[in-house]
Amino acid sequence: MYGELIEELAEAIRICRKCPLGELRKNAVPGEGSVRAKVMFVGEAPGEEEDNQGRPFVGRAGQLLRQLIAHIQLEEGEYYIGNVLKCRPPENRNPLPLEIEACKPYLFSQIALIKPLLIVPLGNFGLQVLVGPKLTIARARGKLFSKDGMHFFPTYHPAAVLRGSARLRQTLVEDFEEIPKLLIELGI
Repeated sequence: MYGELIEELAEAIRICRKCPLGELRKNAVPGEGSVRAKVMFVGEAPGEEEDNQGRPFVGRAGQLLRQLIAHIQLEEGEYYIGNVLKCRPPENRNPLPLEIEACKPYLFSQIALIKPLLIVPLGNFGLQVLVGPKLTIARARGKLFSKDGMHFFPTYHPAAVLRGSARLRQTLVEDFEEIPKLLIELGI
């Protein structure tokens, strides 16, 4: 049942024209993973490779994300990967408020259907949309937040780490290594 509902939602995303990005994209990127996911990773928006393939996190940042997921031994049926925006902004610019507002209902519907135990916002946009608009990833990363009965553990976006220092990469690895511990604490 949930699989059918998530696929109906994905189809609605694929035909969406609620904002101008719907006319500019090659492919919408609804997200992918298990409808029974324990963990949901939420990035900012699709990039060029994601737009070409219609799949989330398939470029360089996605390769790093998937390496980190493997590092903490989350299996394929235990996670879901998505973004705040479901279409690529031109030149990978930051999402505009109008675009975020158009896509938020899709993201919140995905969360409601999947009911993940832990949501991991990757970067500022996921953090601000899901947890609080005034938070910054530099101050919030690595901390557990609870809101509306959900648990959030924000960390840096893998793309920022690819552009950053080795220390930033190590911080991301350390944050990911906390995820299995949090799942145990939260009752898995």
